[in-house]
Amino acid sequence: MNQIFLYAGLYLCLIMVLSLYRAVFGPTVLDRMIGVNAVGSKTTALLILIGLVYQRVDMFVDIALAYAMLNFITVLAASRYFQKRKGLYDETPDR
Repeated sequence: MNQIFLYAGLYLCLIMVLSLYRAVFGPTVLDRMIGVNAVGSKTTALLILIGLVYQRVDMFVDIALAYAMLNFITVLAASRYFQKRKGLYDETPDR
């Protein structure tokens, strides 16, 4: 059963690389924020898988919940900041 969890973890890491690419090379700030949020969500799932591998799900669920809450609050704060700054959509000028 550990093999399945390890392969699922490797698959999640591979998917995280795609989201990280969007977070780094996104054309707009909104794309970057969505990429960072996706990486955070996948990290939460990866923490749960690590807990399953080490048979300590109770401890890793607490860590994953704290990380997910921190990720959610960070994305809300960043979106609020960029909304107030009016720079959410117009990062790359057309001219």
